[in-house]
Amino acid sequence: MHTTNRSLIQAGRVAAITFFAAAGLSLHAQQPAAAAAPAYPTLNLQAALKTPLNLFATPESDSSSSSSSSDTTDALATERFTLSDSTQPPPRRRYGRPRYTDGSHNPDGSNKYTFAVGGGFTLPTGGTHDYFKLGYDIQGGVGRNFNKNVGLMVDFNWANFGIQTNTLNNQLALYNSLQANLSQISGSGHVWSFALDPIYNFAQSDKTGAYVTGGVGFYHKTTTFTTPAVGEYCDYYGYCYQYVANQPIDSYTSNAIGVNAGLGYTYKPSRFANERFYVEARYVYTANSRRAETGTTAANTPSGSTAFNAFPQNSAPTTFIPITFGVRF
Repeated sequence: MHTTNRSLIQAGRVAAITFFAAAGLSLHAQQPAAAAAPAYPTLNLQAALKTPLNLFATPESDSSSSSSSSDTTDALATERFTLSDSTQPPPRRRYGRPRYTDGSHNPDGSNKYTFAVGGGFTLPTGGTHDYFKLGYDIQGGVGRNFNKNVGLMVDFNWANFGIQTNTLNNQLALYNSLQANLSQISGSGHVWSFALDPIYNFAQSDKTGAYVTGGVGFYHKTTTFTTPAVGEYCDYYGYCYQYVANQPIDSYTSNAIGVNAGLGYTYKPSRFANERFYVEARYVYTANSRRAETGTTAANTPSGSTAFNAFPQNSAPTTFIPITFGVRF
C-alpha cells in the first residue's frame, strides 16, 4: 500500500516538471529576436585634436541617424558664423574733436572770455634810464578769445619808477636857486596806460604754452617831487600829534600814444585746470612830445610867460620793459 502511494507521488512530480518546461519553451518561441546592439565608431582623440576646426562646414547627416540627430544638424547650420551676416555690429564710427555750443566756449573748447591779473617789476631803458630807476609793475586785463590760438585783450598797466639820485640832486640845486630853501627832496614817477593788445598762442601742450602779444594804447606819464614836511593830526578827543610826511612841491604830466610788444610763457597746474600762470616781458615805447625848460632862468623864459617847467624829461619819449608774473582765467 505504501509502495503504491509513493509511486503516485513521484509520477505527479515528473508530470509537473514536464508541464512547466513545455510552457517555458512555448513563451521563448513567441518572443521576437532582440535588436542587435548599435556599433559605435572608435574615438581617436589624437586625430581629432590634430584636425583643423572648420567653423563654416555643415555637419553631414548619416542615413542611419535618428530624427533628433537631423534636428541638431539643422540648428547648427542655422547658427553658423557668416562674416557678411546682417547681425554683425556696424563699423566703428570716426569721432573728431568735440564741438561746444554753449555761450562760454568756442567750438574748439577754448574759453570765449579771458581775464588776467599780475604784478612784477619795471626796467627803464634808453634815455628814460637817465632819470628813472627800477620800479614795480601792476597789470590787469580782460579779453575775448576767438579760438585757442587767437585773442584780443584790453590791458591796464601801471608802471611805477623811482628817480635817480643824480636827478634828485640836480633838481634840489635848481629849486634852491629859485629861493626854495629845501634841505632834501625825493620823488617818483609812473606811467599808467590802457592798450588794445592782440594775442597769439603759438605753442600749447597739456600744461605749458607760449604766446606773443602787442598793440597800441593811451599812456599817461607823471613825475612828482616831494620834500619832508611836518604835519599835525588831532584825534576825536582833542589830542594832537605831529608826524613827518612827504609833501609834493612840483609835479608834471604828459599824455601820449604808445605801442608795446612782448613774449610770454604759461603753465597750467593741471591739464583740466582753467587758470594758467604766466610770466611775460614787454617793450613799451610812448611817443611823448618834449617840452622845453621854462621859468627857471631868464634865458629860458619867454617874455611875459608864466609857464614853469623845471623837468622837461617828463615830456620826453619814454621806453621801459615791464616784467610781469600773474594768472590768466
